[in-house]
Amino acid sequence: MDTVPVLAANGTADLPGAQEFFNAAHWIAWSSPYLAALSAVILAVLVWRAGRRARLVQCALADRVTVEIVPTNTFDPSEGEVGRWARQLGRVHHAANGVPARGSAARLRYSAENGRMRCYLEGPATASAVLSMPGFAEVEVRAHRAQKDIQPVRFPEPREEAK
Repeated sequence: MDTVPVLAANGTADLPGAQEFFNAAHWIAWSSPYLAALSAVILAVLVWRAGRRARLVQCALADRVTVEIVPTNTFDPSEGEVGRWARQLGRVHHAANGVPARGSAARLRYSAENGRMRCYLEGPATASAVLSMPGFAEVEVRAHRAQKDIQPVRFPEPREEAK
């Protein structure tokens, strides 16, 4: 014989777990203003953290150091030297003091000037000590900032107005 649930006096079915469902619904309805306020606070904190992270990346990308890596004519690194240099470049991110990975990355740039190939290593200014460390025995590291882009500030001379 099929059993049909009997309606209780308050109009609800006398099903197992129904009371827990109604208790949970009551708790959600009672706490919804607090949950809405909590979600707004969490959203504000997430937006603040994203803005802070973006500012850190922007500052790190604006203040970068470039070093030139100049090998000798007899430069022939061993596999161990290459591994040590790779681990040294991996420390650049840790030396950047909390800058996100996007702003603390080291970049190798190659260029050809007057028939000579040149290698530059670029990274955040906070990691300049790690970038300036020689990684190979037969390589000279020339540290310099790109100061050719800095233009002196000039103020226009005040015009003398006729009195």
